[in-house]
Amino acid sequence: MRVGIVYTSTTPELIETVNTELKKQLGEDVEFLNYEDPSILAEVRDAGFVTAGAAARLVTMFMQAVQDGAEVVLNCCSSVGEVADAAVSIGKFTGIPIVRIDEEMCREAVRLGARIGVLATLPTTLEPTKHTIERVARELGKQVTLADGLVEGAFGVDQEQFKALLGKTAEQIRDQADVILLSQGSMAYAETFLSETYGIPVVSSPRFGAAAVRSALEAKGYRFERQGEMGC
Repeated sequence: MRVGIVYTSTTPELIETVNTELKKQLGEDVEFLNYEDPSILAEVRDAGFVTAGAAARLVTMFMQAVQDGAEVVLNCCSSVGEVADAAVSIGKFTGIPIVRIDEEMCREAVRLGARIGVLATLPTTLEPTKHTIERVARELGKQVTLADGLVEGAFGVDQEQFKALLGKTAEQIRDQADVILLSQGSMAYAETFLSETYGIPVVSSPRFGAAAVRSALEAKGYRFERQGEMGC
């Protein structure tokens, strides 16, 4: 089984986390087809929105994964998640689902609390994530309030420094949140640290994205007898 994984920017830690979570859901025999185009996120960051060119290059990677034999495509960038939403119809037409890494995470956050703190290092990630939370809240018939947690100075630092910056920002919105959502998959390693430090639920996207990939494959007819074990 081949899973196409599309990144706009990544780190070795994020790749390892995503791969690990997917193997938990799909089994050790899964094959990963990785695609990355850092120019997409750079262009979105510079423009302050998803440009037509950035969207086109992202969809091109989705379609390359389809051409290369992927059974499902996982979009790992929340900044361009709405492009993945727009590509869902293409996925239905081709029979190759296009799955967002963050949508089920947003849905779980809405289930966990009406006040959601959203942590991000980029405004271009923060706003699309908030839009997704608001959309899934409407779908679930819930009302939510969102607290922005924009993490300053988070680029070019090591993991411990990054965790400290996340903690500082989380502290600022702690009293406004029943649950904290980490909008970027690269933040996932800090999930346990933040939850233990502040005593509230914290959600990150890789494990939810992997579960969504499994659900998409099950909808195609794949059967998994237990977590990570595929049946006939």
